[in-house]
Amino acid sequence: MDLREQTARAEPRLEHTVVDGVATVVISNPAKRNAMTSDMWQALPVLLEGLAADPGVRVLVLTGVGNTFCAGADIASLQEPGGRPQALAVRAEEALAAFPRPTLAAVRGYCVGGGSQLAAACDLRFAEEGASFGVTPAKLGIVYPSSSTRRLVTLVGPATAKFLLFSGELIGTERALRSGLVDEVLPEGGLMDRVSVFARVLASRSQLTQAAAKEFADGREDRDAHWARQARGSGDTAEGVAAFLERRTPRFTWTTGSTGAATSG
Repeated sequence: MDLREQTARAEPRLEHTVVDGVATVVISNPAKRNAMTSDMWQALPVLLEGLAADPGVRVLVLTGVGNTFCAGADIASLQEPGGRPQALAVRAEEALAAFPRPTLAAVRGYCVGGGSQLAAACDLRFAEEGASFGVTPAKLGIVYPSSSTRRLVTLVGPATAKFLLFSGELIGTERALRSGLVDEVLPEGGLMDRVSVFARVLASRSQLTQAAAKEFADGREDRDAHWARQARGSGDTAEGVAAFLERRTPRFTWTTGSTGAATSG
């Protein structure tokens, strides 16, 4: 790799691949522990929109390059006028939370500030032993957004959310697991293998079930009739039952379209 290639790879960026139905988005800003610049915050919703429009994407994994997930927002960007970086971060967080298929955060090292916002916006969080989590606006005099606060409270409860927000202190994987901030903790070197296996499991399951469950879990209780209609027209239930009785892997066909509308085929 020549000097120009090394410099290009060192520039803050979001990288992504799609393999066997699993999209992996990698936060890459190694010089600043994968801190998110304003350009990166702005790029994330656009990238997610494109991946959501791809019918071949069934699961999304978010991680960081190297041994760090994301150390938050690039502090230099916080000096931009008008609070724009924080608004961009909230937009990116909401786009991730609204992604129509299962999302997993694979966390190594620091997951702090804006990094914790992104991890919390994923459906599930897997962490490697030794990872550190923190919500740090109190260290900078920043008002944490209400939507981000509600999401954190939903995950860890009011007391732990207040502990994190009031103090800005970091917690390790043991407390993160106990509080519900993390779903699984893996030994060093085992994180991505476990995430890869679990993502493939999710990719093999019914997108109809997953999409409905995601909406219901996120509070969309008014959608029962919609999902009942989808289930009746999808063929997934008949296929799932037949596959179970025939002891074979089911071939589910229902997918979500680029606008979130249901499609089958």
